[in-house]
Amino acid sequence: MELSFTKRLYGHFTTITKHKLKVTSLCFKIGLYKQGIKHDLSKYSPIEFWAGVKYFQGDRSPIDKEKQVLGYSLGWLHHKGHNMHHWEYWMDKNKDGIIFYPAPKNVVKEMICDRVAACMIYQKDKYTDRSALEYFEKSTDKEFMNQETAQLLRKYLTWIADEGLEKGLEKVKND
Repeated sequence: MELSFTKRLYGHFTTITKHKLKVTSLCFKIGLYKQGIKHDLSKYSPIEFWAGVKYFQGDRSPIDKEKQVLGYSLGWLHHKGHNMHHWEYWMDKNKDGIIFYPAPKNVVKEMICDRVAACMIYQKDKYTDRSALEYFEKSTDKEFMNQETAQLLRKYLTWIADEGLEKGLEKVKND
């Protein structure tokens, strides 16, 4: 059943805002105050926001729906190009091909906060401290991203999965 414009608008706005606030809270716990405040502000830009409203379903990312319908997502292309906490931001090309650069450690730490928060928001009561690691291991992202970045992500996500969110984040903060 198709959601009304009002429900899509409200649903998208509340979802991205809950996510942004959760990431901000997690970033603050590990001392990333500026990154926490700036996290995902581009989601409120017209190109990302209105695509999110148009393709909002409530149970999965509007980006996936936009890609399904159009074959691409202008919102995603904008988002990954404006947010360093996405591994795709760290790829480029030159005459030798595609290069995957390692993301700086403070950016990888924000990636952790982003992934954990996304699992919390989308999985709701099914979330566990293993959720973000399990999602990472199931995804193909790790096959494409810079391997130093992938190894650091896995290490941090494993700390959270094995030691719980609070202790895991404390280790991430001190690393």
